[in-house]
Amino acid sequence: MDPAASDEERRLARLVRAHDRWRGRTVFNLLPSENAVSPAARRYLASDLAGRYTLPIPQQVDGETLDNSYAGTRYTDEIEALANASTGRLFRAKFATVRPLSGHVAALSVLATLVPRGGRLLAIPPEAGGYDGYVADFVPALLGLTVRPLPAELPGHAVDGEAAAETIRRERPDAVVLGQSFFLFPYPLRPIVDAAHGVGALVVYDASHVLGLIAGGEFQDPLREGVDVLFGSTHKSFPGPQGGIVATDREDLFGRLDPKLVWRVFDNAHWNRIAAVGQTMLELERVGPEYARTVVENSRALGSALAAEGFPLVAAEEGFTRSHQLHLDRPRLRSEKGVGTGVLGRRLERQSLLIDLVGRIGTAEATRLGLRPEEMPRLAGLLAAAGLRSERVGTEVRAWRRTFASLRFA
Repeated sequence: MDPAASDEERRLARLVRAHDRWRGRTVFNLLPSENAVSPAARRYLASDLAGRYTLPIPQQVDGETLDNSYAGTRYTDEIEALANASTGRLFRAKFATVRPLSGHVAALSVLATLVPRGGRLLAIPPEAGGYDGYVADFVPALLGLTVRPLPAELPGHAVDGEAAAETIRRERPDAVVLGQSFFLFPYPLRPIVDAAHGVGALVVYDASHVLGLIAGGEFQDPLREGVDVLFGSTHKSFPGPQGGIVATDREDLFGRLDPKLVWRVFDNAHWNRIAAVGQTMLELERVGPEYARTVVENSRALGSALAAEGFPLVAAEEGFTRSHQLHLDRPRLRSEKGVGTGVLGRRLERQSLLIDLVGRIGTAEATRLGLRPEEMPRLAGLLAAAGLRSERVGTEVRAWRRTFASLRFA
C-alpha cells in the first residue's frame, strides 16, 4: 500500500483482506443466493474496463452521424457482443443481453418495457415462496402495475399447473411472472403457458435462483417450453459476478425491450462485469451440464443426510428438491428441536458453516468447490453437531475446507 495512505485506507484494506481470507478459504458457504466466481472472471472484474463507458447508439450531432458517444470502445463493444452471443447459445435463445446490472434490474427492464402502465400481473407471493420484489408496494408500485397471487401450495411451494391455469383464465393478467426465492421444483409450464397465451398474457420466467441449472440443461428449458422471456441473476446457482441477463426467442419483444434499456433502467452497464459474466458463460458452455447435474445430486444427497441427522425438511416425500436449494421445515425445527433458523444459522456461522437465516440451504458453491454426493453425510454430520448440539467443530470444518484450494467447475 502507498506509504501516504490514510488510516482509513489501511483499515479498509485490512477488512477486505480479512473478508477474502474468511469467505474465500475458511468457510463452507451453503447460502443458496451466492456462488464462487472463477479466478479468470475475478481478473476481469479488476481490469481497466471497470472505469470505462460505451454507448453505441447512432445519433446526429452537429450534422454528423455518430455510431457511439465515446471513443476508445473498439474492444468494449466486442466484449459485450461475445458475452451476448455466449448467453444466447447457453440458454438456446435467439436474442440475449447481459446489460442488466442485477436480476432485480432485469425484472424491472422486462416489466417496464413489455407490460403497459396500469397492467395486471400474476406472481407467486412471498408466503408461497415468491420473491418479495413482486409484492404490490415494490416493483409493481414503481411501474404502475397491479399484482394478484398465483397459487403455489404443494409441498415445497410447488405450483399445480391446472390450478395456476384456472387462476390465469379467471384473472386475465397482462403477464404471468414465474420465479421464487424459495425454489425447489420446476414448473409445469405447458398448462400455464397455454392458459396465459389463451388470454393474451405474456409468461416471463425469473430464473434468478435456478439460472445455472437451466444453463446446464438440468432443471427445465423455459424458452423451449413456451415461456416468452427468461431473465435472472448471474450470481446464485449461476456462478458469476453479481449481474443479470435477459433472453428470448421473440424478436418483437426483444425489439421493444433492448433499445429502451439505456437511459430508462441504466446508462453505463459496467463492462468489467460484462466481461466477467461472459467468461462465466463460456465456462458453463464447457462444464455446465456436469456442474448442474452434480448440484442437484448434491442437494438430494444432502437432504437425505440431513434428514437422517434429525433435521426436519420440507418435501421429503418428493425427494426434497430438484434444485440447488433445501428448505428447513421451520415450524417443526422449532417444535422438535427448540431452535429457530436465526439461532441455528448463527450457531453454524461460529463454526464456519454458512446457511440462510430464513431456512434455506444451498449446494451450488460447495459443488463448485468440488464436493460430491458421497461427501454429503460428513457435511450433514457437521451441520447437525454445530447447529443442533452446539458442538465446536470449527477446527475440523476449516481443515476440511482448506483441502479445496481451487474450483472444480471453472
